[in-house]
Amino acid sequence: MRLGKVIGELWATRKQEDLSGFKLLIVRDMEPDGTELKGYTVAADTVDAGVGEVVLMVSGSATRQTDATGLIPSDTVIVARVDKITMG
Repeated sequence: MRLGKVIGELWATRKQEDLSGFKLLIVRDMEPDGTELKGYTVAADTVDAGVGEVVLMVSGSATRQTDATGLIPSDTVIVARVDKITMG
């Protein structure tokens, strides 16, 4: 699992049928302390996240292990909106 901050949306009017109904969001990777990293990911959203929110993402085979995402052709899926992070 990875943390990220939603920095934008990607619109695709024509896409593979199994992606219909999913928002595609652009997510910047981040550290638990809030430091944003250089990388970003386009992820299928399953929790109705929005720009500016911190989210939890899964990648690889984990993306196909929920009822909502079993058939979608996505390498990364947003599975949670993060309310709070505490460390130490």
